[in-house]
Amino acid sequence: MANEIDEIKNVGKDTPVASDVKDSADSKKSKDKDKSKKAASAKKPKKGIVKYFKDCKAEFKKVVWPTPKSTTNNTIVVIVVCLVAGLFIFGIDSLFAFLNKLILG
Repeated sequence: MANEIDEIKNVGKDTPVASDVKDSADSKKSKDKDKSKKAASAKKPKKGIVKYFKDCKAEFKKVVWPTPKSTTNNTIVVIVVCLVAGLFIFGIDSLFAFLNKLILG
């Protein structure tokens, strides 16, 4: 019996009232505004490009650039490591070539 009374009370509750219709119309308008803003921003790429380069400039200012002495030291280390690796590979290659000549004649 109580369930029947609750069902009677809820009759017509699922139909929209005027405020619900107004809210849906407002949300539709706001969605249309969002779409128009996105379209307008897509039409004006200059602001995006200018902002990009301003951001790049700001990031370059944040970079801690190495000193010339540090750059020279790092360059020397890279050259030495490359020479050592090259000599190691040359030695291994020469060893295998020598072994190949011994085995195959």
